Amino acid sequence: MIKIGVVDTTFSRVDMAKYAIEVIRNHLPEAKIIRYTVPGIKDIPVAARNLLLNEGCAAVITLGWVGRKLVDKYSYIVSSMGIMLVQILTGKHVIDVTVHEDEADDPEKLVEIAIDRARKHALNLVRLVKYGREALTRYAGKGLRQGLPDAGPLKE
Repeated sequence: MIKIGVVDTTFSRVDMAKYAIEVIRNHLPEAKIIRYTVPGIKDIPVAARNLLLNEGCAAVITLGWVGRKLVDKYSYIVSSMGIMLVQILTGKHVIDVTVHEDEADDPEKLVEIAIDRARKHALNLVRLVKYGREALTRYAGKGLRQGLPDAGPLKE
């Protein structure tokens, strides 16, 4: 049985895990999903590590929310570096999904960004787990985005 870890935070203003889990269940119905909710983004790396090493997850998706203040940006940098370290030390994917509150002033737009980003990154995780390292190759250079409109390729 494949185990997939889902880490989210109480600081997030949208329950992004709900949407990520929906996608994972639709595309990997045989997977056991283990959700781990932590207070904030700086707690995400240890939760991801625990899911990978202690729970035997094949991969983890993390869903974090970054506030508008500079201190929030610093916290994100620290968290991101921690997530990268977890990936290096475990040799497993941790798909980092982050919404920065200053991406939009309209709360409804932030909700749209969060849901779209969570769903699209969950699908990326499913593809990597289910089909392996070449699963995303056909999308390389396409300027795809999660949460916002695709940028598109500069050259075909």
